[in-house]
Amino acid sequence: MISLSCVLLFLFFTYEKCDGKSHPKPSCGYPPSQWCRTLEIAVECGVQKQCMELDATRPDPSVAPVEVTVYYESLCPGCRSFLTEQLFPTWTMLKDIMTVHLVPYGNAEEIPGQNSFLCQHGEPGCKANVFEACILNVTGQAAFPVIYCMASSSDVINAALPCLQLNAPSVEWEAIQSCVIGGLGHSLMHENGVKTRSLKPAHKYVPWVTFNGVYKDDWEDKAMSSLFNLVCMLYEGIKPPVCTGALMKLNRSFC
Repeated sequence: MISLSCVLLFLFFTYEKCDGKSHPKPSCGYPPSQWCRTLEIAVECGVQKQCMELDATRPDPSVAPVEVTVYYESLCPGCRSFLTEQLFPTWTMLKDIMTVHLVPYGNAEEIPGQNSFLCQHGEPGCKANVFEACILNVTGQAAFPVIYCMASSSDVINAALPCLQLNAPSVEWEAIQSCVIGGLGHSLMHENGVKTRSLKPAHKYVPWVTFNGVYKDDWEDKAMSSLFNLVCMLYEGIKPPVCTGALMKLNRSFC
């Protein structure tokens, strides 16, 4: 899979101005996202040197990515802001060195024997939590973009269908609905409740963010204001160019 930094670098080369001059697109028939896909394409597009430099900076696969787990509620305004303004942009830039796990449950309470839950934002909050739990279960790797799309909308629940169609078109809407109204949705919520109640220290608010399974107050504070920098700091391998600023140096090399 092509590195995201490669895509961003070439998009920059294509559309940005360097030293006040606009650079034309390379004379090749491939979009920027494909320029480093094969040696032949890189040569045709005249970016072989840059692709080789980027390959040399790919993360070491033997180094574990930073594992970011977010315990949240789907209709919580603060949670939605964190997902849309910090988590998703950071993941977009650093997906090579981080993994994201979402646990929609938050301050909900399971009612024993009644097969139901009480949620801080009422019944709509519970419904939104179930929708997102089902989307996480059914859509796999496409789940985060779908949930980001939902969190960015004015109506989280009604945005589920168009967000799914946009970001995971191969997934049948009926599969999500079946999960939501069936036993699977309840089971997923129960599992999320168990995970949330097992947190040590216990969560005091949402969003509650752990890194590699560990919670620290200062990490939480940094995550709310500059998650990107925190993930770069916590990554134990050689920092990718997007963390170190080398990407900007490579950008300038095109000028």
